[in-house]
Amino acid sequence: MKTMISKEIINECRQKLILMKQELLNRMRGAKLEVSAHDKMSGDEVDQMVAQQTENNFVLAQNRIRTQLIEIEMALARIQSGQFGICEETEEPIEAERLLAIPYTRLSIEGAEMRDALAKKYAR
Repeated sequence: MKTMISKEIINECRQKLILMKQELLNRMRGAKLEVSAHDKMSGDEVDQMVAQQTENNFVLAQNRIRTQLIEIEMALARIQSGQFGICEETEEPIEAERLLAIPYTRLSIEGAEMRDALAKKYAR
């Protein structure tokens, strides 16, 4: 049974996605400033190790943020194309509560369970 997602839900999700994107970009800028503040060539070995660890953490965080930004951009593109809120696995509408909680999701609960079961099956 296909039910359309209301325009209000889509607009609310769009606003959440835009806010999430802004927050992530701000977090990236802040982390970049923090890393650039550490001088990797000064201090003793401990200071240099701390600076190196900070840089490593920065790279890991940037990768996670980049992945989230890609998901957000893809969700915004789905809104533009009219495909937002349709499960990639079942091609049924995604639950409104799920969209409001995770507006960049591409799977309904049923679709996510199907993918998890498939991943477990082939992980053996």
